[in-house]
Amino acid sequence: MKLLIVDDSLIIRRMIERKLDNSMFAEIETATNGKDAVEKFTANPADVVTMDITMPEMDGLACIEKLLAIKDDVRILVISALADRSTAVEAVKQGAEGFLLKPFNEETLKTAFQELMED
Repeated sequence: MKLLIVDDSLIIRRMIERKLDNSMFAEIETATNGKDAVEKFTANPADVVTMDITMPEMDGLACIEKLLAIKDDVRILVISALADRSTAVEAVKQGAEGFLLKPFNEETLKTAFQELMED
């Protein structure tokens, strides 16, 4: 399985990479914004994507829509500091299957991934 981590924060991208069990993913790729994610996903689609919402060039909600148009069975976990319910609802409407609030810890990240993979 391949994972694509989409976040404009290098710290968050690296934290997700380090906290996840590497045996779950044969390949992990990162993108710094939605536009970068769409380009990388088009060239080599991932099975699972973590998606920030607030990013330059293309936000996470627009990116979710584009990724699902390319591969409709991709599993998307939104990881965002935006805590309002409307953002989570909109992300799910766009096709995300999970929502995790920043800041997160290793346990909540792993739990979110387990729930995402069980569906």
